[in-house]
Amino acid sequence: MRKWYSLIDKIYRKENLKLAFKCVKRNNGAPGIDGETVSDFAEKLELNIEFLHDRLKTNTYEPSPVRRTEIEKPEGGIRLLGIPTVKDRVVQQAIVNIIEPIFDRTFHPSSYGYRPNHSQQQAVAKAERFMNRYNLKHVVDMDLSKCFDTLDHEIMMKAVSERISDGKVLELIRRFLKSGVMLDESFNATEVGSPQGGVISPLLSNIYLNQFDQKMMSKGIRIVRYADDILIFAKDKNTAGNYRSYATKVLEEELKLKVNENKTKLTSVYEGVGFLGFVIRAKTLGVDPKRIKRFKDKVRRITRRNSGRKFENIIKELNPVLRGWMNYYRVANIKGFTRDFMKWLRRRLRMVKMKQWKTYKAMHKEMRSLGIKGNGLKMAVTKWKNSNAHIMHQILPNKYFEDLGLIDIHKYEVGLLSNYY
Repeated sequence: MRKWYSLIDKIYRKENLKLAFKCVKRNNGAPGIDGETVSDFAEKLELNIEFLHDRLKTNTYEPSPVRRTEIEKPEGGIRLLGIPTVKDRVVQQAIVNIIEPIFDRTFHPSSYGYRPNHSQQQAVAKAERFMNRYNLKHVVDMDLSKCFDTLDHEIMMKAVSERISDGKVLELIRRFLKSGVMLDESFNATEVGSPQGGVISPLLSNIYLNQFDQKMMSKGIRIVRYADDILIFAKDKNTAGNYRSYATKVLEEELKLKVNENKTKLTSVYEGVGFLGFVIRAKTLGVDPKRIKRFKDKVRRITRRNSGRKFENIIKELNPVLRGWMNYYRVANIKGFTRDFMKWLRRRLRMVKMKQWKTYKAMHKEMRSLGIKGNGLKMAVTKWKNSNAHIMHQILPNKYFEDLGLIDIHKYEVGLLSNYY
């Protein structure tokens, strides 16, 4: 096993620090405890790069505590984030630039999270292949409790030092792990964990969990892991149960992590295996109903009928949401869903227009301007059922929305999972 002895000089090179800042700038993000924004850093870029270069070269760089913030998980509960300062993010990215290529080549081939040229879709494709082509139809769906927050620092540093012998780099990584957390102006030391929100945390978690991956590989056990989402595959239910016991032993006893027994379960392709927002079955790949509900709820908020906004502005806000969702989920077999969704969306948009008319008189004026002959019915333009009336399809045909630039997700090619094999 090759070890790397001199890396700190590559990390503090000004060219590497500038490259690191470009990555940080691209991701933007909120300021840390010092209030400095990415724009503030950029205004004094040369001075800041010189400062970091000098501190890293003389081994005197001291990371700041991260700023604790809480965000609600879509499925409920709270996720704790630690927001580093911009300077710390640049230094962490500079470290990642140099050490990631060293470690990435050692990672398990079925580890997909936070790796260059790896994606969620590739992870789902591998899982589907194990179940439906390798006939490993029974699955252990492992759930770890607060994985990032419970990584053991000594186990972490031992794993890093297996490849890196540069004491200054090891000390710098340790300082980041021990930098602490600020919560409401009170400092809390960090004895375990690597905060979610840190640039280096995803790489460190992969280095840490690679020990689990390699243990499973040494036993001939097939897995797919994306960050702390783990699937383990077996030919029958009894074997899956044995794999669950072994995996729990490795994770809890050797790596000092906590398996969530309530959420970890045995399942199979016959029931449908949920993974990264998809549901893998024997003959189809679907989307988790919770993800569909979340998507439609977001669209509902944008297309509120009482917003009084111009159609152009509504569509301008809708399009990135539609495009982003489809770019992620188009690998699934969702042709029927996209057809029904577009019908529903256009109906909602027609309802927005009707609400803006307020009365049937404005609708009739619109009909006259379009040369549409009507029967003069006093249609209630505030009722949902009327948004599907034939006359509404005449006044606001599908082409009307197309001309406004609305993305039609039904035109996307879907079911592309085989492209990721």
